[in-house]
Amino acid sequence: MSCRPSKGDHTRPSPRLPPGSYHTRHDGVCTEEGALVTTIAVVTAGLSQPSSTRLLADQLAAATREALGDAEITVIELRDIAVDVTNNMLTGFPSPKLSAAISAVTSADALIAVTPVFTASYSGLFKSFFDVLDKESLVGKPVLIAATGGSERHSLVLDYQLRPMFAYLRAEVTPTGVYAASSDFGSPSLHDRVRQAGAELADRALGLRSVAKPADTFVPFEQLLAR
Repeated sequence: MSCRPSKGDHTRPSPRLPPGSYHTRHDGVCTEEGALVTTIAVVTAGLSQPSSTRLLADQLAAATREALGDAEITVIELRDIAVDVTNNMLTGFPSPKLSAAISAVTSADALIAVTPVFTASYSGLFKSFFDVLDKESLVGKPVLIAATGGSERHSLVLDYQLRPMFAYLRAEVTPTGVYAASSDFGSPSLHDRVRQAGAELADRALGLRSVAKPADTFVPFEQLLAR
């Protein structure tokens, strides 16, 4: 992905992703070194429209973007590909819409994953989407986990359900997960947790990029012997 001159914040429908998904590009300014813009995939499993799950996902994406300074964000609304996920589990063949969503997640520098809480756990749609991913596709990827629910008593879903699932997939889950009950929205405490979580994800995404160095120039064996 090449970086682009900044033309101001804008949002456009994605031709490749489902209708509820979109890309946002912010401050995509090329540095003198030609640095690439960090890519963030956001998976949200809210079923209603609008949903508190999507609202929390957008807040986390904004906090991560702010911490990064520039980012390309792709939001994937699982409700729009629910049938595609089910068909893939039955047939083993992803539809073009599902393939695009999977590609957006696996190719991103980092992932934000947000689910509503159903029966003290993540939603079935949320789990099914990650079940259809290749088991190696999230290895080492920074992941910010978050969930929404009707009351505070479901907050343990982060540590007892989401964190173990992504640990099994060998993703790098950030220390701060965010749970938001209905009463939390608009509160200073949720705002602070969102900013902290976004900063942690940004730090890990940038850290991975900084350690990724170009491959050493290949030197033929004959030249090595001549040294």
